[in-house]
Amino acid sequence: MPLGWALYLPEEWCTDEERRRKAKIPADVTFKTKPQLGVDLAIRASGWKVKKAPVLGDAAYGNNTELRERLHGAGLEYVLSVSPASTVFSPEVEFTVPEGPAGKRGRPNIRPRPDREAESIGALFARLGEGAFKTVAFRDGPDGKPVTSRFAFVRVRAAHHWDARQRRWKGASEIPPREEWLIAEWPKGHDEPIDYWISNLPANTKRERLARLARLRWKIELDYKQLKGELGLDHYEGRSWLGWYHHTALVTAAHGFLTMERLHPKAQRPA
Repeated sequence: MPLGWALYLPEEWCTDEERRRKAKIPADVTFKTKPQLGVDLAIRASGWKVKKAPVLGDAAYGNNTELRERLHGAGLEYVLSVSPASTVFSPEVEFTVPEGPAGKRGRPNIRPRPDREAESIGALFARLGEGAFKTVAFRDGPDGKPVTSRFAFVRVRAAHHWDARQRRWKGASEIPPREEWLIAEWPKGHDEPIDYWISNLPANTKRERLARLARLRWKIELDYKQLKGELGLDHYEGRSWLGWYHHTALVTAAHGFLTMERLHPKAQRPA
């Protein structure tokens, strides 16, 4: 169920005083990217009296290093899609502090460096090959039987802040970066993996849970389709900031009611 909404305003809107006046946009609203708005919503919801759950999102969010760091810093777990072009340090990489030249005076090295270069996610799984992929159930089918696919799970470190040319970290908050789960799906009949995810869930997380969370976005897409197609989320034709939030609040209430009705133990089920 939706826990909150945020209206994305292009930067040109935020700097246009006449538009802001006509739409009654509050003075304290400033330009924020969609990933920034998404993190704000997740952190705000985490303070409510609802059970925390991992944050899911597509590659537009997963490829954003700052977004992942903000979520992790706020104590939120995530399973986010990433592109195969993103770079990581593979499990074999070791981080050590290099020794300085013998007999040379000066500040000693204190920052650990990887013993090999980072590689793209796509290249990593191409190197690991199909042997790294195992059949895992990721959801229950309509007949109650588990739906399966082939997944691989690897512990890696993101390499976004590593400058290979200068052999140093640039503004990284953790040196070396923390370990994360890298997940890939390679269904039978495909020539290569079709999806990739990165997650900060604990190292002892069961593979089945990682796979289920990675593939759970299909349910979000179904909910979003219902919000738009059946409940009128995209039917708002007003011209005010507050009116849009009133509209989304009503749509959310309707969606919540229908969800609770479906979950009711006495609700009629289709034959």
